[in-house]
Amino acid sequence: MKSNASVTAVNELTAMDLKIFKRVLKLMGNRFEISVVTGTDRSDFAETSIDAAVQEIQRIEKLLTTYNDSSQTNQVNHAAGRVAVVVDKEVFELIERSLKISSITQGAFDISYGSIDKRLWNFDKEMIALPDAVTAKKMVRLINYRNIILNKQECSIFLKEKGMRIGFGGIGKGYAAERAKLVLQNNGIKSGIVNAAGDLVTWGFQPDGKPWTIGIASPDANHLPFSYLDITDAAVATSGNYEKFAVIGGKKYSHTIDPKTGLPVEGIKSVTVISSNAEIADAMATPVMIMGIEVGLDMINQMKKMACIIIDENDKIYTSKNINLQ
Repeated sequence: MKSNASVTAVNELTAMDLKIFKRVLKLMGNRFEISVVTGTDRSDFAETSIDAAVQEIQRIEKLLTTYNDSSQTNQVNHAAGRVAVVVDKEVFELIERSLKISSITQGAFDISYGSIDKRLWNFDKEMIALPDAVTAKKMVRLINYRNIILNKQECSIFLKEKGMRIGFGGIGKGYAAERAKLVLQNNGIKSGIVNAAGDLVTWGFQPDGKPWTIGIASPDANHLPFSYLDITDAAVATSGNYEKFAVIGGKKYSHTIDPKTGLPVEGIKSVTVISSNAEIADAMATPVMIMGIEVGLDMINQMKKMACIIIDENDKIYTSKNINLQ
């Protein structure tokens, strides 16, 4: 999915006058890397711009985290089955968009996944057996995006069932990346990348006027790309079993749980989605993994400005119709 956009307007400065300024830090419990392109003599401008992006990500984290009782997410969770909770318009609209994605993916994406008991699914070295199918099925009873009730007039959220929990692990990093990009652009940064633990968004061009070259992580060695994409004004997100998994009886189980069965998805090692928006790319990667190769590709092929790459458990690569791998 290569861009043919003109590179003549990358900046008023020449390539020799441009430089990439980069910062790596931990935010939202993940590794973030923020890169901006500006003049070689404008390091102070680059740093203050990155500061503003970091502050925006930290602001979003406070709203969405489930690790702080005072967050709006946890206020909604604590009131499940009892009362509706008024939230900021920003949080309301993110949930509203999440429910639309749930509908499109037939529930494969569902922010009420937080209802799953983490004691059964810790995916660490101590996990030596999967829960039985009956127990797993009971655990997913509360996962149902249709039971997240929105009141637009009051800007309130109500979880119908006691014990329901929402979480933004499948969309939050992408949303934060988009917001950070917007802050940087409003600050005058014409080119850059915000990489939220592999969910990244790009705009503009490199100092030499070329598009950004993005490596697609190999499921078996995530520090080594198996392919590259040249992109600009586009976002990439990957969901896979290479970072968090359990090995039980010699078999590797992904941390991605099918909300219908409560059991790990099988057959796919990783899914990479390319879109115009990091929030959407982030939200669509996991559903494709859950839906499976044929259904997932069929869905992506019907969506505008979206493409995906799937690697199955036998390392076979599948791509949507509108993608060009190097």
